[in-house]
Parts: sequence; structure tokens; C-alpha cells
Amino acid sequence: MTSLHPVNVDKPVEDIHPSNLPQSNKDTLAQALSAIVDHSSKHTDVTQNVHGPMHLIPSLPFLRKLIPGLEELANKYHVGNYVIIRGTDERIFESMPIYARIGMHLLFYGREQVKLLEGNKRIDELLRDESIKEGKIYNSPESVKSIDSFISTYKIQLDELLNPDLSSYKCFNEFFYRQLKPDARPVQNLDSPLAFCSPADCRMTVYPSVDAAQKFWIKGDEFSVARLLNVSPDSDRAKYYEGASLAIARLAPQDYHRFHCPLDGTVTGEIVDVPGAYYTVNPQAVNEPKFDVFTANKRSIAYLTHGQSGKQVAYVAVGALLVGSVVWTGGKDKREIKRGDELGYFAYGGSTVIVLFPKGVINFDQDLVDNSMKPIETLMKVGYSLGQCPVAGSAPA
Repeated sequence: MTSLHPVNVDKPVEDIHPSNLPQSNKDTLAQALSAIVDHSSKHTDVTQNVHGPMHLIPSLPFLRKLIPGLEELANKYHVGNYVIIRGTDERIFESMPIYARIGMHLLFYGREQVKLLEGNKRIDELLRDESIKEGKIYNSPESVKSIDSFISTYKIQLDELLNPDLSSYKCFNEFFYRQLKPDARPVQNLDSPLAFCSPADCRMTVYPSVDAAQKFWIKGDEFSVARLLNVSPDSDRAKYYEGASLAIARLAPQDYHRFHCPLDGTVTGEIVDVPGAYYTVNPQAVNEPKFDVFTANKRSIAYLTHGQSGKQVAYVAVGALLVGSVVWTGGKDKREIKRGDELGYFAYGGSTVIVLFPKGVINFDQDLVDNSMKPIETLMKVGYSLGQCPVAGSAPA
């Protein structure tokens, strides 16, 4: 269930720009991110740690002391994202986690922006170190004390859990990448072999071409399919995905964090791990024109051969700020896979799955396309309809 927070969504929100933000230098922000991660290990109430929604800034004096002007930032600027509930015209506002707001301010909107994004390895190392530290905190036995507060804050549906015994989870991370009952995420259009489904519980945007995605959503001028897949622009792999369609599934902290197969087919070749940074994947970071988080972040790539078209679909699991790991649990033995089959999970943090479909393989559902062109994300769950293959084809030689 999506967690909603009481914020003034009717108040006009100014565009964020380095010239109109409260003054905070990179050292202050770096110290704040580190301090809030340390703070997380000492408090069982998730509103007092990295999970805390941004609108709670006025009630967190320790954080206001760490970052001069952060309360002004929370009151005046972007503190969350609108998403649309599928099948309705209803838009809901989701408050941004505090760690994502600090990460964005640190990396994208501070007055040190240009300097930070021009190879300051110290910032990259900071984000890596803090992500590793947060992972250790939530892998510790003491972290189980945060589970109840997390459930309460984010309204987690316990009736969906495969293991409803909360006392059996050995650490917070075990609960974070919890498994659901087999029937908790039914696959829509299961009788149609040409259908595709959502790979995750997520906020979804879809685009029939990379050009459209770059016009409406991925504004980073460094983004390209070749960079995303970590291959040469002249490679056969890059050429194969020219004109590709893509679905971008962003997972929020409250989401079920296992990712699933969107098609009927097989896994082709080995899973490719690409090292990288730990930037936030919040939409405002993705919309940043001077820097691309998807091709900068650590990611893990599987290639899935679609049974009906015979084409290879690239499935990219992207890590993010405070995400400890991307773990593959399915598809490694190259067996046949079905829509809705589990492929893996993310440990703690916001994360993203990007699915690249070769040209002509998918016609996305029109409502998803319409929402994405506005642009606004659509709230989805594993198994929801994503689109249809226009025609069956034959496997490549």
C-alpha cells in the first residue's frame, strides 16, 4: 500500500536551481549524510533515521542543526513526487525520504554543483562508504527493532507476506527484501503469449523510443543505450538496441523490493555486473540535464530472449544511494522463465529496473504512454499489464 503523508500539495513549489537554494557547502552536506546514517543505528523509530519522510524536517531538530537552511528547503522546494493511480485520474503525493533529499541537494543542486560533478572522487567515495555502512546497519541483529516502525510509517500490508512471523526476521534487511505469497501478485493477460507485465512494484514511466525518454524524462546529456549497457557505441550490442523502447520502474523504500520477469522466454548468456556510483534515482535526479544517474550508478544486466519475437530484451537492475546490493535469485540456470517469475531483489534503498525492448517488440499500454508523456509516473505492481508484442517473430540466428 502506498504511504501518503500530510503535505501542502496545493502550495506553489518553485523550480529548484542552484542559484535559489539555501547556502550549504559540500562539506556540511557530506557530514549531514554521514550523521543521519549513524543516527539510524541508534533509533528504532524510522521517522528519526534515513527512512524519515522529508515533510518531517520541522520536527527533527538534530537534522536542522546539521544542515543550515534545510527546513527552508523542505518548506519552499521539492519534497516529494506526484504519481497517478492506474485506472483513475487520481494523483497522490508521496513525500521524499530524507536521505534522497540530502543526496540530491549534495550532488545536483548545491552551489558547488559543477565542481562536484567534474570528477570529485571524494564525493563518490563518500556515497559508496555511506551505502556500505547503511547496509551493515540493516544487516545487524539490532536492526530488527526498526521493523515495526517501518511497517507503521509506510503502511506495509502484512497479509501479503509469505512469512508473516515478524520475530523470525534476523535483521531489517531480511524484512526489506521480504517475499510475498505466490498469489499476492497475479499476472494480468496470462492467457496471451504476446503480453508483457510490470517487473516490479514501482512508479512506472514508458517510452516507445530512447529519444522520447530523453525528451520527457531522462534529461542527462550523458545518457545513451551504449553507456547504460556498458558497451562501445560501435558494438553489435549497441546497434541491436537502436530505436529501442524502454520501461523505467522506480522502486520507493516502501515497495516490495523483489524484481520479476516481464516476459515469457529464457535467460541468454551471463549476468553482467557494472561497477559504479551510488547516486539517488529520485525523478528530480533523473531529470537533471547535466548528469545521468542511470549510466553512472552500479548496475547489473541480464539478457532475456522473448519467446514470441525471438528478440533479446535487456533487463537492467540499477542500484542507488544507500542500496547495499543487487542479488539475482532466478534465471541463472538459463531455464525457461515466465512472466511474474522472481529474478532477484534489492537490499535497502530506492532502486530502479530499466527494461530495453528492441524496436518493434512491444506496444506499451496506451494509458502508461499517455501518463509518461505528461510526464508523471504510474503506480504499478508486479504482474500489471505493460503492453503487447505486435506480432510473433522468429529467433535470431
